[in-house]
Amino acid sequence: MKIGVISDTHGYLDPSIYKYFDSCDEIWHAGDIGNVEVANELERYKPLRAVYGNVDGGELRERYPEDLQFTCDNLKILISHIGGKPSYYNKRIRNLITSSKPDIFICGHSHILRVIYDKINGLLYLNPGALGRQGFHKVRTALRFDIIEGKAKNMEVIELGKRA
Repeated sequence: MKIGVISDTHGYLDPSIYKYFDSCDEIWHAGDIGNVEVANELERYKPLRAVYGNVDGGELRERYPEDLQFTCDNLKILISHIGGKPSYYNKRIRNLITSSKPDIFICGHSHILRVIYDKINGLLYLNPGALGRQGFHKVRTALRFDIIEGKAKNMEVIELGKRA
């Protein structure tokens, strides 16, 4: 299974993402979708798993949860928008990680691309950076990877050019 991971679109979906995500089976969005139109467009394109972020309004908060936990090919996945980073998770996320013991934790919010193996919690930490045009990031980024036999493989960083 091939997964595309994005975050922080803030109401803007760069059309060039489609050439990178055409081969993906699902898209996972780690919040700050920005508006219902972006969510609808993504849902029409591919199966979408998403959480709401701090900029998302009522309709997106009704449609998507704050935290999403599921299993994909025997990997336990946890997605939340605001999570922190390894050794600096916020308290709510630390408690969720401790109780659910995910294999992969995905968050957004910081607009900083990070892929780190968290040895303390035994999980792969993913933050795809920001795909939108709002924020302090300089380059719009996303992630793509495969889940093969219960393992994340072939991790790719996608750069879509400058923010503005």
